[in-house]
Amino acid sequence: MIRAYDKVYLDKARTALGRMLDFAVYELKYDLTDFFDLFLKSGVAERFETGDFTLLVGMSGVEIAYEVLEKSGIKIERFKPRYTANRSEEYWTGWALAYYQWATSMSFAEIVRYVPITKIRDLYTPYHEMDIRQFVDKMNSLYQEAKPETNLKILRKKMGLSQRELAEQSGIPIRTIQQYEQRQKNINKAQGESLVMLAKILCCSVDNLIEKCG
Repeated sequence: MIRAYDKVYLDKARTALGRMLDFAVYELKYDLTDFFDLFLKSGVAERFETGDFTLLVGMSGVEIAYEVLEKSGIKIERFKPRYTANRSEEYWTGWALAYYQWATSMSFAEIVRYVPITKIRDLYTPYHEMDIRQFVDKMNSLYQEAKPETNLKILRKKMGLSQRELAEQSGIPIRTIQQYEQRQKNINKAQGESLVMLAKILCCSVDNLIEKCG
């Protein structure tokens, strides 16, 4: 899987996103969901997830929070932030979410469309005491529960094709297509030639067929 940015920057990204949410909630007094919506709509989230180094390396979490407000057209007088020793649930939420976004290469918008930011925060107990990979597994489970249909099925239905029609046009056995759609087979491990043929029939890119949390 192609990452938007190198792992060497991941710790900085996690700290920055954690501090941004902590600062927004406890010092700027924003509701977590409201501020995360601003983060998404301001374009800052897209810059973050695609590895914009002016954010990842050049800004602290506090500075990113102010950047979100500025890009949202919200004027606020800046003040010196407090730095507490204890890490809040919101800090952990950003810290863990930044890792999940990096690990899956999904956009923040795609993630919270199916697993809301408050539901991620609710995972603080017990996941803040666990290995981050256990958090990733739980997020994958929640994401797939909320989005039971695979990308292949969504795209096939969008094109108005039955499984049989897609099989006939792509040359891929109908049973294989059924297994991909039911997640009995991992489409991410399909042969490149098969993915290219499916993408051609469904008028999409190969990347659109990939299950990011598969």
